[in-house]
Amino acid sequence: MSSIRNLGPASAAAFARAGINSAAAIRAMGADAAYLALLRSGTPAHFIGYYVLVMGLQGRPWNDCKGAEKAALRQRFDALRAEAAEGRAAGTPPAGLQAFLDRIGLR
Repeated sequence: MSSIRNLGPASAAAFARAGINSAAAIRAMGADAAYLALLRSGTPAHFIGYYVLVMGLQGRPWNDCKGAEKAALRQRFDALRAEAAEGRAAGTPPAGLQAFLDRIGLR
């Protein structure tokens, strides 16, 4: 993960819990899908974490997000958070839990 600007060891650990183990995988998924995977794995939603990821994938400093761009990212973040909540309400287990259940043969 260290090849993505703004992401350090804590981010790498959170992505690993979501089953995402490389910067290449995050880049291939894109910010929205990768962040949704984090939410589905049980990582608490936090707007700063989302826009840090978006800025990092663009190679920009985390605090470069301002004004209308930040407002648009807030709308995307809110939509991702709602989508994750809908999945929980529908009984979709967090990604990490499902992977664990699969590993022990309880699917």
